[in-house]
Amino acid sequence: MLVNLKTILSGTREGGYAVGLFNCVTLEMTRGIIAAAEELRSPVIIGPGESLLPGASLPDYADMMLGIARRASVPVAVHFDHGFTPELVEEAISLGFTSVMYDCSMLPFEENVRRIREMARKAHAAGCSLEAEIGHVGSNGSAEEDIARTVYTRPEDALRFAAESGCDALAVAIGTAHGVYAAAPKLDLDCLGAIAAVCPCPLVLHGGSGLSQEQFRACVAGGISKINIFTHNNLAAARAAHAHFTERTGAFELMPFVTEAVKQETMDHIRIFGSEGRA
Repeated sequence: MLVNLKTILSGTREGGYAVGLFNCVTLEMTRGIIAAAEELRSPVIIGPGESLLPGASLPDYADMMLGIARRASVPVAVHFDHGFTPELVEEAISLGFTSVMYDCSMLPFEENVRRIREMARKAHAAGCSLEAEIGHVGSNGSAEEDIARTVYTRPEDALRFAAESGCDALAVAIGTAHGVYAAAPKLDLDCLGAIAAVCPCPLVLHGGSGLSQEQFRACVAGGISKINIFTHNNLAAARAAHAHFTERTGAFELMPFVTEAVKQETMDHIRIFGSEGRA
């Protein structure tokens, strides 16, 4: 069943679990993620990000993912992740995505608030939820480069931002990085706890792939409601295709192996996040 992000994250912090956003770019990945959620009776979030649009257009992704989400037997939010271009965010809203992230985290605080508030009005008018980001999550360079690129979120800023922007979920920077980690991440769980203590808005962890089970669980216990995963599933899909390819194997024959690999990887994360049986 198709729901928005606000609905799917409701009760997560009180329940002590998080819901995964599993970015997906193919039919096989999408089917694997939904199959995992249905088997474990977990709510789930799926969708592309702006950086993944070279793989398909927003209308193409919408046609595939919205139909699958509507037929699912568990709550599914279809989310446009890390939208930097306002026109694309608005297009996702008009196409029926039930959640969008408008990423203005590199802008000054006041401008970030202003733009999010304006976009939130448009999203909410369409029944769509809106995620924002404050601070900045690093990218997959060296450990030193990641730290240098990361602007950690301050609790007082998170509280003010959530109150003034009208966002439905807030991504915070506590030491994770996007992509494949070059070194083990160093999370600032004290920072997370301080943010969660003052900010009632559902909190989001970006750059989740590469964290240990213990780190994931600590983040959920510290107040994270949504965790973004792409790299793990992306690599699992590629490994499955590679493992089962022969000179007589076509793309069609590889599809079930890719779907199953993504399903198993997603199930692992659902169990770690604690959302099993929450649907």
